[in-house]
Amino acid sequence: MFSRISQLGARLLREARAETRAGNLLSRRGSLYQGHVSQHLTPVVTPTVQSSRNVLFSTATSGNKDESSQEKEKISVTFVNKDGSEKTISVPIGMSMLEAAHENDIELEGACEGSLACSTCHVIVMDVNDYNKLEDPTDEENDMLDLAFGLTETSRLGCQVIAKPELDGMRLALPAATRNFAVDGYVPKPH
Repeated sequence: MFSRISQLGARLLREARAETRAGNLLSRRGSLYQGHVSQHLTPVVTPTVQSSRNVLFSTATSGNKDESSQEKEKISVTFVNKDGSEKTISVPIGMSMLEAAHENDIELEGACEGSLACSTCHVIVMDVNDYNKLEDPTDEENDMLDLAFGLTETSRLGCQVIAKPELDGMRLALPAATRNFAVDGYVPKPH
């Protein structure tokens, strides 16, 4: 069944490219792929070309957003350093706490650069409510956390904590030390 679907998809793509190259995006029936879809019994939504609507989609954002909507795309996160000093930063939605720390000169090591191969980006979520809003740690993350210095019930790897709106105001403590098995004291520079 899967190979039949993939063969049909490949055929549809080839024909669409040929029609586009020929300058005729619409098939004879007025809808892209209409002839192929009508051969099947299951209803399928087919894209049509209309002057008032785009058929293609993009994940890129438009550059005409105002200042207030840009602020909503960031959350506030406070890092509590080993010495007790605090630094509050704005973190874009979708960015990891490791990346945010590196961009804001916070000493969160991240020796493996976020590839889940170390525990040097270990952070402690200070509020249990914020911790419960996070995705559950994967087995790989738990394996690395087992190696972390000063592990707590709310410990996570900074590379796996991703900013989302409900985490606004989150406080993260940096542990007193890290275990870096590569080179003790080595701090990689972010790309």
